[in-house]
Amino acid sequence: GQQAPFNQQYLAAIQINAQHLLRYVATAVVVNKRRRAVLKDLIKIIQQEAYEYSDPITQFLECLFVHYDFDGAQHKLAECEAVIENDFFLTGCKDEFIENARLFIFETYCRIHQCIDIKMLAERLNMDQEAAEKWIANLILNARLNAKIDSQSGTVVMGTQSQSVHEQIMDKAKQLSVKSFMLANAVVGGGRT
Repeated sequence: GQQAPFNQQYLAAIQINAQHLLRYVATAVVVNKRRRAVLKDLIKIIQQEAYEYSDPITQFLECLFVHYDFDGAQHKLAECEAVIENDFFLTGCKDEFIENARLFIFETYCRIHQCIDIKMLAERLNMDQEAAEKWIANLILNARLNAKIDSQSGTVVMGTQSQSVHEQIMDKAKQLSVKSFMLANAVVGGGRT
C-alpha cells in the first residue's frame, strides 16, 4: 500500500548503501503521521548506524525513543531547526517538522507521566507557558489527547491511555505478515538450492 517506499527492503538498502539518507527518512517519519508505523524499524536502524551516520535529526529520535532523554531531545530539536534551515531539501517542511517533533516529545512524555507541570513542559517544547497551554488546549479540543488542564495548579492531568485493541491486533498482524513472508521465502528459496 502507501507504505511501500518505507518497507524493510528500502530501509535495508538505505542502511547498507546510503546512511546519509536516514536524515530524510527520519524527517519524513516525523512530518507524516501515516509513516509512524515505520518508526520502530527506523529507530533500530538509527541505533545500528549511529557509529556510521548521525545528525541532529536522527539524534533527536534516538534521544526521545531510545534513551527517553527529554532534555537531550529538547536540545536536539533546537539543532534540528538549524539543520533543516540549511538543508535545501528540508527547508520547506521546517515548521511542520518542529510542530510534529514537539508533539512526539509531548506524547512520549505523557505516556510516562500522569500529571505534568505546564511550565516545565513549555520549557521542554521551547515555548512560553501561555503558548504551551494554548497548544495543549488545542490538542485536547481536537481529540488528539485524553487529558484535562488544571489551570489552578498549572498542570495537565492525563486520562488513561493505552494502545487500543484494534491497534494491538493491527501491530500483531503486521508482524505475522512479515514473519510469514520471510518464512515463505526461506522455504521457497531453500527448495531451489
